[in-house]
Amino acid sequence: MVGSYTTERPVDSFRSSTNRWLLGSFLGWMTILSCVIGVGLVIIAIRWLQNMSAAYEITDQRLIVRRGLVMKSIDEIELYRIKDVRVDFSLLNQMADIGTITITSSDRTTGNASFVLRDVPAARERREGIRKLVDRARQRRGVRELDVDAEDDFR
Repeated sequence: MVGSYTTERPVDSFRSSTNRWLLGSFLGWMTILSCVIGVGLVIIAIRWLQNMSAAYEITDQRLIVRRGLVMKSIDEIELYRIKDVRVDFSLLNQMADIGTITITSSDRTTGNASFVLRDVPAARERREGIRKLVDRARQRRGVRELDVDAEDDFR
């Protein structure tokens, strides 16, 4: 075989959790309470559709985000380009084992903005897994992170 082609290996795939959002967030509890007057069922249906319209897949080389029900889009971030992975969670989130993962990367598709994955089940473990995969991807490609402060350039 010519070249050094390696196959990409899937590592994880998941969706945001509507059930855990209901039990693990203040807004979820307010939605449950509002079911008494009928509004909550509409909110739950909307949230469920939002969560079903986004699927996340992590391979040993990329984070792949598929969004949309009618109009679909696929966005990819090469793992070696990820600069930071943060997880945020409240007390209720901890009890439901969900969190929000925020990814910062140098990938052009994110435009140097944060990429947010909400209501992720087992978010703390997934964050650690992503961090390890990022380190491996950088080692495999021989990439090193270099932070440059703009103020240092003018001194």
